[in-house]
Amino acid sequence: MLPFVCLGIGIMLGVTIKNERFFIYSEKASTVALILLMLFIGLGIGLDKSISDNFIKIGINCVIIAFSAIAFSVFFTFIAEKTVLPLSKLSFALTESNAQLNDLNKEEQKKSNLVWVMPVSIISGLATGILLRPVIPVSYTDSFFTFALIVLYICVGISQGANKKVFSYFKLIGFKVILIPIAILLGSLIGGIVSGLILNLPLYISVTSSAGMSFYSLTGAYMTQQHGVETGTYGFIVNVMREFFTILTMPLLIKISPGAPIAGGAAGNMDTMLAPITKFVGINLSLVTLLTGVILTFIVPFLLPVISLFFQ
Repeated sequence: MLPFVCLGIGIMLGVTIKNERFFIYSEKASTVALILLMLFIGLGIGLDKSISDNFIKIGINCVIIAFSAIAFSVFFTFIAEKTVLPLSKLSFALTESNAQLNDLNKEEQKKSNLVWVMPVSIISGLATGILLRPVIPVSYTDSFFTFALIVLYICVGISQGANKKVFSYFKLIGFKVILIPIAILLGSLIGGIVSGLILNLPLYISVTSSAGMSFYSLTGAYMTQQHGVETGTYGFIVNVMREFFTILTMPLLIKISPGAPIAGGAAGNMDTMLAPITKFVGINLSLVTLLTGVILTFIVPFLLPVISLFFQ
């Protein structure tokens, strides 16, 4: 219930408030909340000896879940391309897409520092937790964690409510493009189910983490709040690895189809993955990449509670 209430409040604020300064402060609050959440997740891992002792096993499981989510997303996107939406033939106004992409890249370059800040925050929290394990009880961080998560959900909602450009993107490239994020979503869920069965993991862990679709900060925070630190570790690492492996395998993915790198990036296509994927798929498909990321980023906060409850 908490995610839906906070997102609803944020969306209403984003839709009704027009003050640009409000959105700047909201973005800053979101960044601070993210850093705090990652610190608390790292601290929780460090304080819990059973998790830190099994970290290698958890990491291997996360690799398999991430690869499975990417593989099935690519598979279903490939089917969509070959049947109803051939991306290789899709064309639209290059001048407009170039302008929008350049503006967005300038904006996202400022956010890209978070790619480094998040792991540093987790490692800092982890080291602190290990060093202070005899002193700090595991339950100590719970109230701070919940507060930071509420702030993050509201800020995500504000961002969603204020993002009205998505409708102009639809007009530019056509509503049929929504089949790409649907294929990625379906592939991610099936990848989570398959990897969970292979690893003999509870499906609420493997499927919820794969349903994050690269939205690692929110997925890790949500799963920690709902199911504990060990489960939250899966949510964070699986989705960080999804971005890492997508970049690593990009030369191979582009040989499969133009949509394959887009499928790997998933929700990350809205920000951190936009520039590297565009370099491979070309400027013509930059808006397809962006729109896919926007749609999936909007879906993830609502999807996680549903998936978590369904597979519990």
